[in-house]
Amino acid sequence: MAMKVGGDGPPGKKATSFSENSEINVTPFVDVMLVLLIIFMVAAPLAAVNVKVDMPKSNANADAKPNAPIYISLQQSGYVYIGDNRVSGGIPEVGTRLDRDVPVAKRETSRLYLRADAGVPYKRVLELMNTLRDIGFYKISLVGLEAVNK
Repeated sequence: MAMKVGGDGPPGKKATSFSENSEINVTPFVDVMLVLLIIFMVAAPLAAVNVKVDMPKSNANADAKPNAPIYISLQQSGYVYIGDNRVSGGIPEVGTRLDRDVPVAKRETSRLYLRADAGVPYKRVLELMNTLRDIGFYKISLVGLEAVNK
């Protein structure tokens, strides 16, 4: 019994060309992945620290959670907001309200985010920053929109 092993010629002629095979053979990929899996399964327990240590007690206090950030918004119309609440007295009232609401001990670690409309004069932004600095807030971040590069 005879059979053709490839080629496009008539039966009985020697096959000189083979048809293309566009299928991906995943067997080598699976073999490599199984070998890597076995290596990691063997190596993972060796990387763990199994040394028993009797740790001494510490008298240091654990760090408290960081304070929630305070957002201050300055609109072009002149309105100032602390969070979502509008401050009726403008920039001087922001200083008074924060001075009253935030304890002195937390001011150095409090995070203030200052947002201002693009049309607000630079002088007004600096006036607000100086007011915040005068009452003890030194970590003031300016918030802006991320520019899209074209």
